[in-house]
This record gives sequence, C-alpha cells and structure tokens, in this order.
Amino acid sequence: MTLALISLPYPDLPLLALLAISLVGFVALAFGGDWLTRGAVAISSNLKINPVVIGLTVVSIATSMPEMATSLTAAKDNPGIALGNILGSNIANIGLILGIAAMIAPLKIHLRLIRREVPILILVTLLFALFALGGGFQRVEGIVLLGLTVVYLIYIVHSAKQQDSQVVADEFAKSAKQVQHKSTIKALLIVALGAAALAFGANLLVATSVEIATRMGISDLFIGLSIVAIGTSLPELAASIAAVRAGHGDLCAGNIVGSNLFNMLLIGGGASTLAGMDVHDELLLIEFPALVLLSVLLLWIFKSGHTVSRGEGSLLLLLYLAILSISGLSQFGYLF
Repeated sequence: MTLALISLPYPDLPLLALLAISLVGFVALAFGGDWLTRGAVAISSNLKINPVVIGLTVVSIATSMPEMATSLTAAKDNPGIALGNILGSNIANIGLILGIAAMIAPLKIHLRLIRREVPILILVTLLFALFALGGGFQRVEGIVLLGLTVVYLIYIVHSAKQQDSQVVADEFAKSAKQVQHKSTIKALLIVALGAAALAFGANLLVATSVEIATRMGISDLFIGLSIVAIGTSLPELAASIAAVRAGHGDLCAGNIVGSNLFNMLLIGGGASTLAGMDVHDELLLIEFPALVLLSVLLLWIFKSGHTVSRGEGSLLLLLYLAILSISGLSQFGYLF
C-alpha cells in the first residue's frame, strides 16, 4: 500500500528491514519535534512574546507534532491509523507514560490541574466520544473541534495571567534563555528543518506500518492504536522522565493532560476537516470507553492526596497493558 507523499521503494523488503525503517521514522519524529520546539521558542523569545504564552501554546502544541504529522499523513489513505493514533496516544499518555513516570518517582499534582484542566479533559473526551457515537468525524465535527482549540488557547493564556502565572513564567523563561541567543533567521531554519523531519518521519512510519500490517493480516487501526501511538508518544515519554528526574512531576502531569487535549481538539479537528475519520464499531466497545474511564480515573488519582504514587503508577501501567491486550484480541477477531 502507498501513501499520499511517499511509498516504499522496495515493497518486498524483509520484515526486519521494515522494522528498522520504522525506527528511522520514530527517530525523525523525535528530533523533528525537538527542533520545532527549540526554533519556535527562540522566535517567540526574539519577538519578546511572554514566556507564559510560549510555554502554554507553542511548546505544548509542539510536543503533539509527531501525532499531528502522522495523523494528517494517514487521514486520506489510512483513516484507521489517524483515529487509532489519536486514541492510542491518549490512552498511552495516561496509562503508559504517566504510569512509568510515577513509578520512577511519585508525582505531586498542582491544584490547577485538578480544578481546571482535568475536568476540561473529561468534557472534551466525552464530546469526542459523542461525535464518534453520532456517526464519525466529518468536516462539521472537525470545525467544531478546531474552534474549541482556539477557545482553549485563549483560556489558558488568560488564566496564566492569574495567581500561578509567575511560576509558569519562571519555568519557561529558563527554557527560553537556552535558545534566546539564536538569531530569528537561524530559528526559522531550525523550525523548517523540524517540520521537514516530522513530515519525513510521519510518512516513513505510516508507510512501513501499513506494509507490516498488510503482511501480518493486522488492521491499520490496531497498528495506529499500538505501534504508531507508542512511537509518536515518545517525545512525551522523554519529556516526562526528564521532568520527573528534575523534580518537576507537576510539569510531567500537565504535559500529559495538555497533550491529550490537543490530540483530540487540534489533531482530531485537523484530520476530520481534511478527510474525515470513520469510526469502527469495536472502538465504541473498547477504546472510547477505556479512554473515558482513564480520564475519569485520572481525576480521582490526582485528587487522592494530590500525588500520583508508585502504586497508582503501577495500576495505570497494568490498565494500559490490559486495554492493549483486549484491543488486540478484538482486532484479531477473538472477542467480537
């Protein structure tokens, strides 16, 4: 099978070679997201934009760029990978990434996440599921999701000016200082290089994933839910582990919540507007209920002592493995 932008030059490559090419795609996504973030922060700093705005908009969206590149690439020819990547990434962010991070060190949760962001995440997740129940994601649903993206961006920038704005500003000012010395022209080149790496990595990953799925008789939907979702979540995993080791567990939790919101609103809205995303019946039985459950469980865990303990991290990881196993059994026809 071929994709809109690239196709495999040698479709008869052995499986190990395809896996190696997929790894190249993962690496390109990881580096592309990092370069895009650094360049965007440098440009924003040179233009004297508030670091709060940089952190809560540019940096937050940039961490979701691998998911966006992959989903938009797959939207037209392989919509199963597009929707599967969004659902799989969100499930992996909560179950796999937050679980691993909490097992490394307990995460202290900022009160703002409990009172604002997580309730918003639950509402957006329910809306996303409601659209799925309504027959799928077409242009109308995409426009609604993109509109809500703008509303959410306005909200977080406005709320950042309130009592906790100085803390957020200090955190992202440190990141801005690391790249502030770059000229705007150099930063633009870094952004362009990052965007190119993201496009290349996404196309390579989708092409090899579809080829592997075809050979093994696996649906592109499950590939999107598992391999592609985990691969495009690697930047969040790396950022979360780094944040935990630096003693910023609250930033780790906030990054995961923000990433899930942008995955559904921005990426889901973009893919829906571009080509639409059909919803397979099994998603309504397993993945969508699992995502809603994990989002609600997230609020309960955050409220319990305002900390994600190692035990709760282990529970999240076990739930993720269970969901992935049940999803695999379903995709192979053993359940439904």
